[in-house]
Amino acid sequence: MSSQPHPQGGPRALAAADALNARLGGTRTEPAVNPQLEALALAVTANQPVLLWGEPGIGKSAGMEQLAAALGVGLESVIASVHEPSDFAGLPIVGDDPATTGVPMAPPDWAVRLARTGHGLLFFDELSSAPPAVQAALLRVVLERRVGSLVLPASVRIVAAANPPSSAADGWHLSPPLANRFVHLDWTHDPRTVARGMAGTWPEVAIPAVDPARISGSAARARGVISGFLTARPGLVHHMPKEAEGRGRAWPSPRTWEMALRLLAAGYAAGAGREALATALTGAVGEATGIELLSYMEHLDLPDPDRVLADPDAFALPGRGDRQLAFLIAVVAAVQSELTRPRWEAGWAVLAKAVEAGVPDVAARAAADLAAMRHPDWPVPAGIDAFVELLQLAGALPGGG
Repeated sequence: MSSQPHPQGGPRALAAADALNARLGGTRTEPAVNPQLEALALAVTANQPVLLWGEPGIGKSAGMEQLAAALGVGLESVIASVHEPSDFAGLPIVGDDPATTGVPMAPPDWAVRLARTGHGLLFFDELSSAPPAVQAALLRVVLERRVGSLVLPASVRIVAAANPPSSAADGWHLSPPLANRFVHLDWTHDPRTVARGMAGTWPEVAIPAVDPARISGSAARARGVISGFLTARPGLVHHMPKEAEGRGRAWPSPRTWEMALRLLAAGYAAGAGREALATALTGAVGEATGIELLSYMEHLDLPDPDRVLADPDAFALPGRGDRQLAFLIAVVAAVQSELTRPRWEAGWAVLAKAVEAGVPDVAARAAADLAAMRHPDWPVPAGIDAFVELLQLAGALPGGG
């Protein structure tokens, strides 16, 4: 009996092919200015869910692998379009006595791994190819971080990817409730970057580093900007587009303004680039609204409220009304975030300058907020008579006769 001849080369030929593939897979990264990557990294740093929009095959999944490596965390990839709603809502598991213990909803294995690790990057791919019932089940995962009966750790970052409905297999427009829970970023390719990558070098994902010393001032500045803008443009607090395509992308709502607040604070605290921050903010509240916000910020140029509170006598109140309003909101937020008697009294010194400048109406709300923060054993600020009219204007004191 003759033995069957081995194919030419045998297993050794496959080993050589594997060595070749390994050699081609060995790439390196280099620092590069890439606002697209920076905006993604900023949103992930701020722990806001991100949705990447891009055509098939442009490297969204590869970008997630690179991002997870830069963060030093594990990556759990879930193809949303091939799952059932129960895969996200949980599968019922009947115990010995359901009437007593209830019926728990068992989570999938990827959720259990993330819960055990305590951190990680959760990547939902092909989101726009998932039918509406699956998208509805994903709402709870994104909003409440709950998968079945399991709650994902707060440090788990959520990123999703979607192809435009025109190029997605059985594509659907995202439902407005799901779309309004993401920061939307367009994921495109730069031919020069791809060409350099084929030579073995790809751009590096730089993770923004939040400076602990900037946390208080950054949070206060961000509150001043967002609150001041919405005070000036109340019609943009909530504006859902009429067409289905627009409702499936970024648009302003109280939820996305909260996202913008967190993105802006993280950007200030990490010293993020202007273009990356602009990309992230428009990805939260939509392009048209985002452009208005960016224009407002460009002409605002708020000083650091913590520095002003440290030396209020050296501070000059801005001349423009919108800057005055945003700055006083930021000062009050800074006092509230680190409430001490010296900072509280410094806040009153700042408000006194608004009275001196002849704009008590701008400071009225800030005066009421500062008054509400007073500890019972703190004396009233010097020259309180100058603020009585302010507090009456804000409704914090009854009107006098």
